[in-house]
Amino acid sequence: MSFDYLMNAFILIFSNPSSLLFIIVGVTAGIIVGCLPGLTATMGCALLIPFTYSLPPVEGLLLLMGIFSGGIYGGSISGILIRTPGTPAAATLLDGYPLSQRGEGGKAIGISTIASFIGGTIGALIMAFLAPEIASFGLRFGPPEFFALAVFGLTMIISISGESLLRGAIVVLIGLLLTTIGFDPLSGVPRFSFENEDLLGGITFIPVLIGLFGFAQVFRNVENMEIVPQVKSKVGKILPKISEIKPLLFTMFKSGSLGSFLGSVPGLGSDVAAFVAYGEAKRTSKEPEKFGKGSHEGIAAPESANNGATGGAMIPMLTLGVPGDAVTAVLLGALTIHGLQPGPLLFRDHIDIVYPIFAGMILCQVVLLIIGLGGARIFSKLININQNILTPVIFLLCITGAYAIRFSFFDVGLAFIVGVIAYFMDKAKFPISPILLALILGPMAEQNMRRSLLLSRDDFMIFIERPISAVFLGLALIMLVSSYRKFKKLRSIEKEIEEKTS
Repeated sequence: MSFDYLMNAFILIFSNPSSLLFIIVGVTAGIIVGCLPGLTATMGCALLIPFTYSLPPVEGLLLLMGIFSGGIYGGSISGILIRTPGTPAAATLLDGYPLSQRGEGGKAIGISTIASFIGGTIGALIMAFLAPEIASFGLRFGPPEFFALAVFGLTMIISISGESLLRGAIVVLIGLLLTTIGFDPLSGVPRFSFENEDLLGGITFIPVLIGLFGFAQVFRNVENMEIVPQVKSKVGKILPKISEIKPLLFTMFKSGSLGSFLGSVPGLGSDVAAFVAYGEAKRTSKEPEKFGKGSHEGIAAPESANNGATGGAMIPMLTLGVPGDAVTAVLLGALTIHGLQPGPLLFRDHIDIVYPIFAGMILCQVVLLIIGLGGARIFSKLININQNILTPVIFLLCITGAYAIRFSFFDVGLAFIVGVIAYFMDKAKFPISPILLALILGPMAEQNMRRSLLLSRDDFMIFIERPISAVFLGLALIMLVSSYRKFKKLRSIEKEIEEKTS
């Protein structure tokens, strides 16, 4: 029955050229917005909602979903080429930028595009056929389950902690401490705000992201501007060879499925999915030592996951009226503006709206693949822009992106200070990526742990007695042990190589 509805939806869209046009415009606009640091898919959807008022519901929603899909993918382009991600899902730059530095920016974007297409398609198909089942599973999550899920996500930080577990643990603690700034989530008492009104709402995520990867990169560019000559190398082939894509297919399908599942859990989204998939890919890789140095798997995994999460995040929004992430919260508002109430009744009363949304999400991935590969050579040329020109542009984009979130100069100053700290952390060989995951998962872990203990009257057994929570905590323990063993094995291999070469 679902398949018949989906086929009829495809026929409806193809018989209406304006629907296809809105998908193309949405995906293109999303890629452009996603490329710009700080201008996220959430902001793109929010800015264009007024333009959908006069459109039929299906066409308006197709436009917004195109921006959603294109925006999540577009962030990888700037991350790969200039180490300044345009979206919170910044895991791709960890391996994309090193490839770009080797003159393989085009290939990195090509792998990113194919992975985004596969992951996004998996997410869209899961959304179309398994939405009610996955949403009902997410409905069973209470505070203990969300806490266990956050702990499981935090264990993934170990896999992206660079060469030192100790340094990684220190950075994670810094990130978790930053999440305690602002109003206490349960009591409402200000914490560590130092009587500064701008800190009462806590540390805003996007300025920190821009500081870590935007301003810090500006400082590195300024430092190396006179030392490292501008390289006018060719970016190489855009389309990777079949022999290069074939080994990545399993990673893409696995990460896309993982991203779809994580995206379907309210509150996680594409940023968490990208880092979790990156950590899992590194943990199971036959060549984990290549991660962070230009690994193709390190691009395929997060890109497939964060685009898979787009379809996953739509599931609770459509079936329960609970947005899976910030973008679907905006889409939830768009649905209500058009007189549609998300939830189980939406499938019963507006089946003519629901399945065109499913079909449109699948078509968005096809359009993304065509535009992404077609424009990859143009995007890749950014790597050859003179640093004297590119660095001031990045600097201005960072200021604009940080300011545009809340129209606050405090956020600009925060991003700048974070950039200075990240610059010196990089000098001291401290990983900076774990801060992002700690900022995302820290509040979830704290709030749900405290809520769980309130429910159980301070009995920690609540986390073990509930099956889903126990499973996630068990997986977290397994992840810790396996990651420790893998790090130990890598250290022993490095030691043997040093002994042989000395």
